[in-house]
Formats: sequence, C-alpha cells, structure tokens
Amino acid sequence: MLTGDGLEWLHLHDLRHAFATFLLDQGEELRTVMELLGHSTIRMTADTYRHVLPARARQAASAIDRVLGEEGTA
Repeated sequence: MLTGDGLEWLHLHDLRHAFATFLLDQGEELRTVMELLGHSTIRMTADTYRHVLPARARQAASAIDRVLGEEGTA
C-alpha cells in the first residue's frame, strides 16, 4: 500500500492488474502478457483476465468482417 501521498487506497497489485488488462485490451498477445507478469502458465493468465477476452473476440470478429466486406466489394 502506498502511504502518505493520498493514495492509501491504491495497492501495487491494482497497478499490475491494470497493466495486464490494458495490454490485453489493446490487442497484446496472451502469451506476452503471461511472460511479462511472470505467470507459470498461460491458463493462469487467461483465467485471471477472462473478463478482457470477450472484447478481444469481438475485435477479432470485426476484423474478419472488415476483411470479408472489403473482399466482397472489390
């Protein structure tokens, strides 16, 4: 816990969690995030950050839609 600076509510673990969540949300690979966090398995990372993965799946589906849409109009 950080003390004396008005951030008593903020824990270092919160920053670690935000770091991983932001990376995944921006499209970074799960394996890369796993390695940066020092997790022993990719499953541990996937289970911990499961809440971010549906948004990544939607982004991937949108990317395919864009590719197929562009091919269909060419």
